Amino acid sequence: MKEVAELLEGMKSAGVIRDYAVFGAIAQMRYTEPMATLDADILVMPIQDSGLDALSPIYRYCEARGYLPQGEAIRVGDWPVQFVPVFSPLTEEAVRQAETGEIEGVPLRVVSAAHLAAIALSVGRPKDHLRILSMLDAGSVRAETIEALAARHGLSDRWSAFRRRYLDE
Repeated sequence: MKEVAELLEGMKSAGVIRDYAVFGAIAQMRYTEPMATLDADILVMPIQDSGLDALSPIYRYCEARGYLPQGEAIRVGDWPVQFVPVFSPLTEEAVRQAETGEIEGVPLRVVSAAHLAAIALSVGRPKDHLRILSMLDAGSVRAETIEALAARHGLSDRWSAFRRRYLDE
């Protein structure tokens, strides 16, 4: 992951992206038990909204450094990395408020547990529900915090349904 962190910090310094944050299963490992995952998902804030071409500067930057596309990802050392442009006010807020950790001395921005749970709620797949339950169980995030984020981002109905299904006894 150190090589991924170096690449991301380099993109930010070079002005290829405004900011980034790790999300998905890799981010969840910061807050719960380790889990198996096949790739690293990175939310990125492009310098400018290029529509369908928003990832072109990222791909060019990576290719110039020897990191080549592999399916939907770019291979960075051992990791297939998927770059996902922010796609909602929630994901933009998640990047802006990301926590900065460190991998072998290299900074690495990671979506907070609360934002990770709210993003999972917005996507709503069974594995996303498991992600929320895992973080609640680990004490990484409180239900009230998710509820407040859900309300702020128009996800109250989804949170209510989730709560009825999984948390109410």
